[in-house]
Amino acid sequence: MRIMGLDFGSKTVGVAVCDPLGITAQAVETIVRKEENKLRQTYQRIEALIREYEITSIILGYPINMDDTVGERGRKTEEFKAALERRTGLPVILWDERLTTVEADEILRESGVPVKDRKKVIDQVAAGLILQSYLNTWKAEKKKET
Repeated sequence: MRIMGLDFGSKTVGVAVCDPLGITAQAVETIVRKEENKLRQTYQRIEALIREYEITSIILGYPINMDDTVGERGRKTEEFKAALERRTGLPVILWDERLTTVEADEILRESGVPVKDRKKVIDQVAAGLILQSYLNTWKAEKKKET
């Protein structure tokens, strides 16, 4: 079981994957595109990573507003989810991503990553946090069942 975590932004997609046992998430890369609606190469790169890591499902960060409403970014994420499911045939689970970018920035700052270098990796770190949150919840639920 390998799960992919994605942090979908207007011009980037942060990518993380979990280890084969589903215990830890690792940041993989940030996919960058020149224009928000030019997604063909983004989909192709995600599909290549799915094959490379033998991914069985995708956790997609869902940008819910702090008041629990879904805004424009959330609707675009829902469209991206639908397209990913059609293209890959894999289940895509929307996962609350509130404050993950803030947390990712804090982690990078505390790690001593210079401000100019944070932009290159912040989305993949956020994807790792989204995926790790899902894995932790999944493990806790499995534990309850036993």
